[in-house]
Amino acid sequence: MTKVIAGLIQAKACKTKKENIDKTISFIESGIKEGVQVFAMQELFFSPYFPAEQDNKWFSWAEPLSGKTIQTMREIAKKHGVVLVTPIFEEAQRGIYYNTTAVIDASGELAGIYRKNHIPHLQGFWEKFYFKPGNSGYPVFDTAYCKIGVYTCYDRHFPEGARLLGLAGAEVVFNPSATVDNLSRYLWELEQPAHAVANMYYVGAINRVGIEEFNPGKYYGTSYFVNPRGEFLAKGSEDREELVISGLDLELITETRKQWQFYRDRRPETYDKLSGLLP
Repeated sequence: MTKVIAGLIQAKACKTKKENIDKTISFIESGIKEGVQVFAMQELFFSPYFPAEQDNKWFSWAEPLSGKTIQTMREIAKKHGVVLVTPIFEEAQRGIYYNTTAVIDASGELAGIYRKNHIPHLQGFWEKFYFKPGNSGYPVFDTAYCKIGVYTCYDRHFPEGARLLGLAGAEVVFNPSATVDNLSRYLWELEQPAHAVANMYYVGAINRVGIEEFNPGKYYGTSYFVNPRGEFLAKGSEDREELVISGLDLELITETRKQWQFYRDRRPETYDKLSGLLP
């Protein structure tokens, strides 16, 4: 398949897990009517962005991959024949937690998971209180409609993983996020288009909207798609819940890579100092 219709769900957090899941399903059902084949959700889509505070109560929201949320989303994917990029708070075993995104194929089968590798720990983003760093590497999932990579929120500040996803064959990289209106705002539309250009693939960046009770600022939405040339295809509003939809022509990846031979001209044998330079 060379053309894919994809959608990014940006939403305000509700107070209960059920409300968040039901709202997401309603967006999916609406998008199906518009031909959307691949849906991606915001980081920790079934909850408020709870790492804005450090409180043990939030551990009760965690679920295993065999839990109700992923099972529900698998049923939705199978029923409608769509791919779902589904970020959750994963309990891998007792007391072991990850910021995980499950990629569910159109058959309803779990294509695989990505566990967030780069874990921030600063005012309003206390993620190390909750999550272990990921141990799943940088996988690419060959789904019914395209080859998908996931790079979660804070990951986007690190170009190395974005490159590895491209080298592994990703055609579309989704970045589920929870990003507030502070110093990182200007980077939101800078870093990920740069990843798209450097690796000649599509990027879908998802952010939530609104103000949450204990968060450090306003989530400013503006979820967007950008193509392998760094051109914006569709962008959401700053404060409205919506499904941001774009058609993605996968042949543009081939065309762009013929024009800009970045992968041909790489010199990995000269990059050995990338690892281990700093203590």
